[in-house]
Amino acid sequence: MKQYLDLVRAVLTTGTRKPNRTGVDTLSTFNENCEVDLRQGFPLLTTKEISWKNIVVENLWFLSGDTHIGLLKKHGCKFWDPWADESGRVPSAYGNFWRHFPVHDESGRAAFNDQVRWVADELQRNPMSRRLVVTAWAPGNAQASKLPPCHLLFMFNVQTGDDGDPLLCLHLTQRSADVALGVPYNVAGYALLLELFARFSGIRPGVFGHTLVDAHVYTSKADGSMAEYDHVPGLRVQLERAPRALPRLTIDPAIRSLDDVKELLQADTATVMKHFVLSGYDPHPAIPFKVAV
Repeated sequence: MKQYLDLVRAVLTTGTRKPNRTGVDTLSTFNENCEVDLRQGFPLLTTKEISWKNIVVENLWFLSGDTHIGLLKKHGCKFWDPWADESGRVPSAYGNFWRHFPVHDESGRAAFNDQVRWVADELQRNPMSRRLVVTAWAPGNAQASKLPPCHLLFMFNVQTGDDGDPLLCLHLTQRSADVALGVPYNVAGYALLLELFARFSGIRPGVFGHTLVDAHVYTSKADGSMAEYDHVPGLRVQLERAPRALPRLTIDPAIRSLDDVKELLQADTATVMKHFVLSGYDPHPAIPFKVAV
């Protein structure tokens, strides 16, 4: 993916050293933007291997609205473990607020809004709407959470393709973007969501737009300490690798609605992955990066 490599170059070239809550310095830039046209292939990074299984399982978990990491652990996904409490729950999990956003009803009583369901239904009723928005940023949670949502807001928008047919597009706003570890998963995860909602709505998937407010690369301290968290060398290796052809995603025709996705949640890993077949994925070898918690 040329867009990703351009992002890496921009941050490594123009980023300035910046401290943050983790205690590990970053090279940071402001307001990076990119576009990916899904008609050209599925945007899973090829300059290093990315776990397709983890992307599928994590996003099904988000769509479920569940806050317990049991589903992830069942499928061998461990990246949410550091953020779970003793009972295995992550109150700030994205899907929690996608599906249960805290609001008040007309009488002033506490209630919850299912944003994902509303958007899926609204795409059927009024696909040209400019209100197809899902937010994970609930201030009461985010302002106190040890991990508030990084990719906090996404919205769908229908445009007209060159052939005159509609295209479903998705834009993601990300307040905090770990370029080495998080961004490749974020791009592929929201591309998967775009493909799913295109299936739900019957509108072809088009462009994924991505705004990264604080795009950063973790790096060692100026004195050379914390070198184990330095992501710069691994990213420079990727810049030397030639991007390969993007894979293609085929979603099982049986998946036509949000409810069809829900039925997959309790299946075994092999059954889940049979519904999301990625063909032609030929990445360069994986590059390990240590996460700054």
